[in-house]
Amino acid sequence: MNDFLAPLPAALTHNLAARYAEPHRHYHTLAHVQALLRHLDTHRALVRQPAHVEAAIWYHDVVYDTHRSDNEICSADVVRFELMSIGWLGVDVERVAGMVEATQHHRAADGDTDTQLFLDLDLSVLGAAPTVYDTYRDAIRAEFGWVPEADYRAGRAKVLRSFLDRAAIYRTPALAALWEAPARANVQRELVALGSPA
Repeated sequence: MNDFLAPLPAALTHNLAARYAEPHRHYHTLAHVQALLRHLDTHRALVRQPAHVEAAIWYHDVVYDTHRSDNEICSADVVRFELMSIGWLGVDVERVAGMVEATQHHRAADGDTDTQLFLDLDLSVLGAAPTVYDTYRDAIRAEFGWVPEADYRAGRAKVLRSFLDRAAIYRTPALAALWEAPARANVQRELVALGSPA
């Protein structure tokens, strides 16, 4: 594993940014990627291999279509093709691909602190200020605009309850201290609005 990976080339991130500008995206946009990169910069001291986490942030939603259920697997396939093409070692490529695949169920192995932190950053919006959370909530609904209201409410409530059912939404102690309480309050508030209190 290479401990001195260079940042992703500008040409590559430019192409990724174009993917995040697809018209069907409302939340899973370049702004989401940039927000996670800012959080990574803030909490970089908690990360063992920042280059892996940064690449995972860039790629984790590169394939995003709410009509399909394999977005994470497809995004990981893009990781494998593109990072190999710029000369990353296979072990580093697979590390990033594994992080991207972990977003499917938002679970990381015990002791895998970098993946845990990456997943926590991906859920940072849950612990945001209520106005920011509400903008996120509305953007997610827009991305699933094709889903009938009753079906959306049921599906969204199931996802939200899955977070509340965890012992902790965030597994990185420093991030849990910042975001756990406001995240639970936001999620519970949305459940009430959905007509499905926790």
